[in-house]
Amino acid sequence: MADADPAFCGTEVDWREVARLVLTSREMDRIEEEELVPAKKVLYQFSARGHDLAQVLLGLKLRDGDAACGYYRSRPLLLALGVPLADALGSGMGRAGGYSGGRDIGVVFNYPNPGGAHALPMSGGVGAQYTPAAGWAQAIKYKAEVLKGEGLGNIALVLGGDASCATGGFWSALTIATTQQLPLLMYVEDNGYGISVPSTYQTPGQDIAANLASFKGLTIFNGDGTNPVEAARLIDQAVAHVRSGRPALLRLTVPRLEGHSYQDTQTYKSEEVIAAEWARDPLPKLKAHCAERQIGDADWSEIEQRVEWEVGQARGEAEARPVLPVEQVADDVFFSGRHSVVGGRAGLELDGTHDQPRPEGQRINMVTAIRRVLEGELSANPRMCVFGEDVGPKGGVHAVTLGLQERFGVSRVFDTSLNEEGIVGRAAGMAMAGLLPVPEIQFRKYAEPATEQINDIGTMRWRTANRFAAPMVLRVPGGFFKCGDPWHSQTNEVQFVHNPGWLVAVPSNAEDAVGLLRSALRGNDPVLFFEHRAMLDDSWARRPWPGDDYVLPFGRAKKTRDGERITIVTWGAMVPRCEAAAEGVSADVIDLRTLMPWDRDMVLDSVRRTRRCLIVHEDLRTGGFGAEIAAVVADEAFLDLDAPVARVTMPDIPSPHHPSLLEAAVPSVERIRAEIDRLVGF
Repeated sequence: MADADPAFCGTEVDWREVARLVLTSREMDRIEEEELVPAKKVLYQFSARGHDLAQVLLGLKLRDGDAACGYYRSRPLLLALGVPLADALGSGMGRAGGYSGGRDIGVVFNYPNPGGAHALPMSGGVGAQYTPAAGWAQAIKYKAEVLKGEGLGNIALVLGGDASCATGGFWSALTIATTQQLPLLMYVEDNGYGISVPSTYQTPGQDIAANLASFKGLTIFNGDGTNPVEAARLIDQAVAHVRSGRPALLRLTVPRLEGHSYQDTQTYKSEEVIAAEWARDPLPKLKAHCAERQIGDADWSEIEQRVEWEVGQARGEAEARPVLPVEQVADDVFFSGRHSVVGGRAGLELDGTHDQPRPEGQRINMVTAIRRVLEGELSANPRMCVFGEDVGPKGGVHAVTLGLQERFGVSRVFDTSLNEEGIVGRAAGMAMAGLLPVPEIQFRKYAEPATEQINDIGTMRWRTANRFAAPMVLRVPGGFFKCGDPWHSQTNEVQFVHNPGWLVAVPSNAEDAVGLLRSALRGNDPVLFFEHRAMLDDSWARRPWPGDDYVLPFGRAKKTRDGERITIVTWGAMVPRCEAAAEGVSADVIDLRTLMPWDRDMVLDSVRRTRRCLIVHEDLRTGGFGAEIAAVVADEAFLDLDAPVARVTMPDIPSPHHPSLLEAAVPSVERIRAEIDRLVGF
């Protein structure tokens, strides 16, 4: 643990620039609190007073290739990175331009900064910033080791308050950074509170640095963030240490001189506590230190006047900006031809591919088909990496990645700790850093701890107005297999469909798995690739290899049977059951293949011709994706129907374990056939 060195004088710090940036932050806080919030021009405001000095010192240490992931009190850091003042103020007012074009809260920032350090998109959730920063740090190491020469000496920085140290994201990132020895600097700016909850409830002993003193592979720097000399020295040492390729924790104590947000009156603090906090205000200390550096009262006043004018000009520019036209509010949910400024573009090009299968060789199962696509893309694309629990020497619990680590090495196919937030969160940082991550979640149910990261990844392009994106392919096996249970056999695909920004693939066979996976790996959006456990080695799902360049576009369903009397819509493991149930009936059986997007045109055209619609899926009935299909058919083809739209699904229960109980719950051929007969005879 590093101790303060009173002899350090901060000679390498441009204190005039530090003063300018701290005063700029203070003036922006003042204008918002005294004028813009009372006028209801800013609805969410978080003061950075007390946190500002250390953040500015830290931000000035960052350089091209670095990235920082902050939180709602991190505006001083952004100012040090060079964010335009009008963007900072205008984003708080929800105006066009700026961080998000008014789509997101102004304090939920991002800042693409070519030629400098990027401020990665922050999350609205506490602690969610840690694992994407760890992912950026892992990308730095990956580029140095695999891409040979890229990223050398760069670092990732993540900021959080002491309360965030209680979150899973903090501990996950800490585990990732220390076990992998990544260039990640975790800066905890400890103000003693999580909104109103004192740190006695957050951190035993109220000092996370002391608690982590024996944490292996971690160097700790701990001190006073209000003392200009001490803060500058500790920051300088911490950054230099991380640039050598090793992780560090920097904890600086700072006062929060205002409430958690503007609306917070701090009634939970005594007058004595508030007075003690103001006695630690770093601004007077900074002014005194600057005076020792020949920046006296006259110079200080000149800086103050300049800052007041610049912030006033920025306010005028920000207020003159319009509100985003309402017709643009749905733009940039998915890639639409314009690449983001940061992130993506790591997949191979689609040139030379074809969208019609060209079968060759013997039939192969889905496991072999998926593995062969991963192997081919890994061979051709050095920016692609595969990771997750047990995907390395074991080859995955479903054997999909068997042999890949042996061929491509531990840098490109690697195991992770048992933490799904860490798996998916780090993938976000890696994708923003220009890699193509292919994380695996072992079973569908295990994705639940990663739901916040999944949401943040999906909304990233939209909420940053296409400034950042994190394309990846998240492979998730699920569904029943021989038996069931509530933990390994869930499907619940609809949850991913309900996360804006994610494409969702549910192949039923080896051929479709090849085309959809290759399409996902060469696309520009995050993709949930659902691998049904029952189909991985199912004989029905086996198909000949469709070609090394076969790409199946998303949103294109396939008719597996043609008929005139009923339309059956399904996907995944229910496709062969629907085919068997339709024997002897003139039926269209439609395998959707993807749920986001889904082929509405094929379904509606078929229903208008057959005049009947049956939807079959393994997921629960209430709120399942079949309800969406039924609603669309009812909305757009109601007058063409000769029978009600019907569904055959699981009941609203978890997947039961014993095979006989499972078979009673999952849609069976007999249940499907009974509903076909009912509708045809209606």
